[in-house]
Amino acid sequence: MGFWWRPLITLFVIALIALMLWAGGGQFLAFKFAVVALLVYLVRQLWQENRLVRWLEQGGDKPAPSDIGVWGDIFYRLEKLQKRRSQSQSELVTALCRFQHAAEAVPDGIVILNGQDRIEWCNPASRRLLGLGAERDRGQYIHYLIRQSDFVDFLNARDYSRQLNINSPANRDIKLMVQLVPFGAEQKLLMVRDVTELERVDAMRRDFVANVSHELRTPLTVVGGFVETLNDMDKPADADLKHYFGIMINHTRRMQRLLDDLLTLSRLESSPNTVAEEQVHMPELMRELAREAESLSRGRHAIRLAIDSQDWLSGSLQELQSAFSNLVSNAVRYTPDGGEITLRWFGQNGHPVFAVTDTGEGIASEHIPRLTERFYRVDRSRSRETGGTGLGLAIVKHILTRHKARLDIQSTPGKGSTFSAIFPPERLIPAQTEQKPRLSLVK
Repeated sequence: MGFWWRPLITLFVIALIALMLWAGGGQFLAFKFAVVALLVYLVRQLWQENRLVRWLEQGGDKPAPSDIGVWGDIFYRLEKLQKRRSQSQSELVTALCRFQHAAEAVPDGIVILNGQDRIEWCNPASRRLLGLGAERDRGQYIHYLIRQSDFVDFLNARDYSRQLNINSPANRDIKLMVQLVPFGAEQKLLMVRDVTELERVDAMRRDFVANVSHELRTPLTVVGGFVETLNDMDKPADADLKHYFGIMINHTRRMQRLLDDLLTLSRLESSPNTVAEEQVHMPELMRELAREAESLSRGRHAIRLAIDSQDWLSGSLQELQSAFSNLVSNAVRYTPDGGEITLRWFGQNGHPVFAVTDTGEGIASEHIPRLTERFYRVDRSRSRETGGTGLGLAIVKHILTRHKARLDIQSTPGKGSTFSAIFPPERLIPAQTEQKPRLSLVK
């Protein structure tokens, strides 16, 4: 009734006046007034409708026409609805922009496909992983652009619970995992994730298990074989016993070193990221490392000690000594007799640096990026002969990473190698007294 009362009152007033004129002035006058009044009312309605149409044609962006009565109420309500619609549109556009920005920021590739597997949209990550272009490839069939039979079969299967690993069409070195997700009425989301690193880690895990098994199997086989031999011998000679037990002891020690290194790696990986902030007396530690190198070398190499700085280092003494000892023992093991090994402590552009230089066989450049992998060896047979476990540089890398340092390896085949532990400037503890650098030969 809220709408009808105003036009009904208007018509009632016209009728009432017409009746009064009929009673006072005759039937013709009353009829004439009623016709004129209704005509004016109709013209006004048409005029208001015209104002409404023109306002709507303008998009309703301008303020609605003002009036009184029914049309004033209509214009007010329409303007209110228009403002509400504009606000909803603005919120929807904002939400859509946020969704698009979020989708573009996702590191995984996202491709929206329609019911015919045509591309409707893709984010920047999919361009990097799949080589797609949002504008260039819009409307293209996805299987025209990714021509791999496994992918085409996966797409046709419509199995949303299945995942597929493929090589990236943009870069064959990148491994991708793709999955389809239903989206909307007939659309689909093609989710693409870079799993190259996961594949690499998984391969390293498989290699690690295989290498540990192989490394332990050899000494266990040797020890077990000698135990069986001794068990079968009625009266073994003393010389034979000494020979057999010597070999068994060597292989037992090899297993012990391997297990010790495995436990060290496990401890480093499971311990908190924070390290003990001790003041490490580096000049004294350098002299101790030089004595250790001389003990390992047994006079087969010239061991030189270069202490170019009297500064100390902040960090865990136990961990740093373990890392430096691994670098020193590697240099001794892989440097031929008569070679030279130099231990150096110095500063470089504000960074404290510990370096070990040898005149060994050197390492080819293609092997250097993988040297810190567990059990990675350039020459597997030679590594076993020297008694290495294949875990030393992996331990060094973990310790340096914990100290926010890095390992730099420079090597030239046939000339030798330099392994440098480069620490951040904040780990430097300036020396209390300045002393001149010195180079000494450990005897």
